[in-house]
Amino acid sequence: MKSQAPFIIAVDGYSSCGKSTYARLIAKELNYVYIDSGAMYRAVALYAIEKNLVSEKEIDIETLKKSLDSIQITFRLNQASGLQETWLNGVNVEEKIRGIEVSGVVSKISKIREVREKMVAIQRTMGSNGGVVMDGRDIGSVVFPGAALKIFMTACTDVRAMRRYKELKEKGIDITIDEVKENIRMRDHEDENRKESPLTRAHDAIILDNSHMTVEQQMTWFRETWKKILKTHED
Repeated sequence: MKSQAPFIIAVDGYSSCGKSTYARLIAKELNYVYIDSGAMYRAVALYAIEKNLVSEKEIDIETLKKSLDSIQITFRLNQASGLQETWLNGVNVEEKIRGIEVSGVVSKISKIREVREKMVAIQRTMGSNGGVVMDGRDIGSVVFPGAALKIFMTACTDVRAMRRYKELKEKGIDITIDEVKENIRMRDHEDENRKESPLTRAHDAIILDNSHMTVEQQMTWFRETWKKILKTHED
């Protein structure tokens, strides 16, 4: 199935709902470009950690703000796996940014206004020509409020925690399910309550609760929804 025009599709929602996997599949089906906006904030968080700008109690925000122009984030396709990977200042950091240490600080990093402004500017440039599927927390509400389709994904906490737990264990990361649940609760609270671009459903976003849906069921839902969107644009 191919669209009639290079539209923008925004996939927002809570952490560990499978947004990235879903957005990748949609992009592949439509032959669109996939952009993982969350990876960009994770890359900034990793930069802050590696530069010792993060302590147990606080982040050296002023130094981080001054360093933003030194942070270069790009995406490159891994020809072997067929997956897009995140590069920070010329280094492949795809695996590092998915760790629990980065997960524990990324929400705090994303609260910083200057960080969000820089990331949003980059995201808008990436999607300026359309033909893009971008996932994150504020894509439909802030980055691309005019997106042709806005999907807001959610799932119950226990389901999200188990998905994340399995993902981390497969990567050999030693962690308990309770630690994962606590991390998700913390991120939900911080994402929903931050001053800058809090996690919120755009008024015209369509909710997809995938707590008890397979990936194929989610794709069937997308195909049916996308047909309706295309028909709307044709009328």
